Amino acid sequence: MGGGYEDERLARAYQPGNEMPEAALRAWTELICSYGPCSASAVLDVGAGTGIFSHSVARRLQRSVVVGIDPSKPMLAEARRRIAHPRVRYVAGTAEALPIRSGVFDLAILSRVIHHLPDPRACALELRRVLRPDGVVVIRTTFREGLDALVYDYWPSLRVADRRRFPSQQEVVDHFTAAGFAVRDSTSFAQPVTTSLGEFHARMSTRPQSKFTQLTDHEFAEGMTRLGADAEASDSATPRPVLERYDLLVMSAG
Repeated sequence: MGGGYEDERLARAYQPGNEMPEAALRAWTELICSYGPCSASAVLDVGAGTGIFSHSVARRLQRSVVVGIDPSKPMLAEARRRIAHPRVRYVAGTAEALPIRSGVFDLAILSRVIHHLPDPRACALELRRVLRPDGVVVIRTTFREGLDALVYDYWPSLRVADRRRFPSQQEVVDHFTAAGFAVRDSTSFAQPVTTSLGEFHARMSTRPQSKFTQLTDHEFAEGMTRLGADAEASDSATPRPVLERYDLLVMSAG
């Protein structure tokens, strides 16, 4: 990550602004872990941020050690403060130069990270190095061809910017196959992130993602006004959960 995530304000806002209902987090964690070897004893969370998945995976795989790596010290400080776990270790480092020895991990997770990486191929080579021969990488992202998040309805300029910075699925596949990986699976999965549009509106008010720094105060306020009006109309009837869909690309080292 890095970039805007070195901002301590954004690091503090990230966890409450991006957490999801427990059932949704559990569903995501079970899906991700289902791709790892049955006896996975070591899991690597690259771009761990505030540790949402590091913590959840440690709870799900009760005999596994999880290492969460992120270049942002403020984000890791939030992870240690908010959701510490005895089998999770947080380490400062980059995806292109992982500060760990070779052949250690069974499963590596990159959740909402791939578009932040300056050199995805170097990351792929590093993951090939640190994984065991039967290791698996699970990439959770939204590929360029499928940018459909709700935020784009209220801040269209963010979709334009994300089309420039998010990779296509084929680009990611090419980086990882060049590093010796093989495609194992590709799918999409959607889960609730908030229980209502009103809750989503309240969450966005903190600008909890780095992309919001691209907006002027006027652009942000206009989007919030439209979102607030829609939330009031929606929630006055029957509140419905807000879903977010992500793509999963699973690469095998074996």
